[in-house]
Parts: sequence; structure tokens; C-alpha cells
Amino acid sequence: MAQQIFPGRYTADPERESVTVFLIGMRANRWWKVGTVGRVAAAMPRMLQHLAADPSAGMLGYEQWFGRTTMLLSYWESPEHLRRFAADRESPHLAPWRRFMKELAGTGDVGVWHETYQVPADSIEVVYNGMPLFGLAKATAHVPIGAGTNTAKQRMGRTAHRGAGSNIPAGR
Repeated sequence: MAQQIFPGRYTADPERESVTVFLIGMRANRWWKVGTVGRVAAAMPRMLQHLAADPSAGMLGYEQWFGRTTMLLSYWESPEHLRRFAADRESPHLAPWRRFMKELAGTGDVGVWHETYQVPADSIEVVYNGMPLFGLAKATAHVPIGAGTNTAKQRMGRTAHRGAGSNIPAGR
């Protein structure tokens, strides 16, 4: 499937005060236990389908990479949205997590990890050059770089709700 490429330079405008960045992944420590690795990996597509069907859950978008160590980079409205999803008995996360902890935690067969960051909008700097929609711009707003956003310093100093083309310094 071909993706539309956007020639030129673009940035993201999260249009919010902050973005919650959540990285999660797994590592096949014992690749020959392919069945075990597959069962752990199979839980993620169900979670992503669930989140895509329910925008109120708070996930804004994601990117993923596959290999011996897999990684999913996701953007969320808030840490509260992320925690609510993780603890929701009706969501497809809690049961697989409990099963992993009961059956696989401590065996060393499959490793799992996650990292969560709460990033203020005025601390975000992104640029995409000749790329399809990707990352934070895909999850929020994809805007051309122009006056006031030409440099990394200008992009990082922006505050939420000012618009990507604004050249108003942060804090004004």
C-alpha cells in the first residue's frame, strides 16, 4: 500500500498543553519458543483495534516496529487515559497482562517493557522532510513549516493553541 509523501518540511502541532508519550515493547529472548512469543505478541493487535474503535479512550495515534525486540510508540491525551485503559476490566489489556504475569513473568522467555513520558507542548520539536504522515504529526496535526517554525528553536518554543505558523515567543 503506497503512502502519500509530503514533499517539503512539516511539523506537528499537538494543539494541547501536553502530550503523553508511551513506548511499549517485547523482546523474544528465547526465539525458539515461537509459540510463546506469538501468544504474547497476539494481544497487541486486539488492544489497538479496541483503542481505534473508541476515540474517547484517549490514544491519539501510534507507530510500530517489528523485530526480535518490537516497539510501539503511542501518543495519548493524558496519563489518566493511559492508566484508565490499562486498568479497565472491559478492555483487552488487563486479562493478557495478568496471564503474562502468572505464566511468563520471571521465565526469561519473553521480555516486556514500557516507558511513559508527559511532555509539555512547548518542549516538543519535530520535523518531517519528504515523509508520509508519521509520528506526532499523524496523531495530532500535520502542518507545513513556515514563518515562526523554520528553526528547531522556534518549533520548541511554541505553546499549545497558537498554531504552527505563529512566530509569537513562548510565554506570551
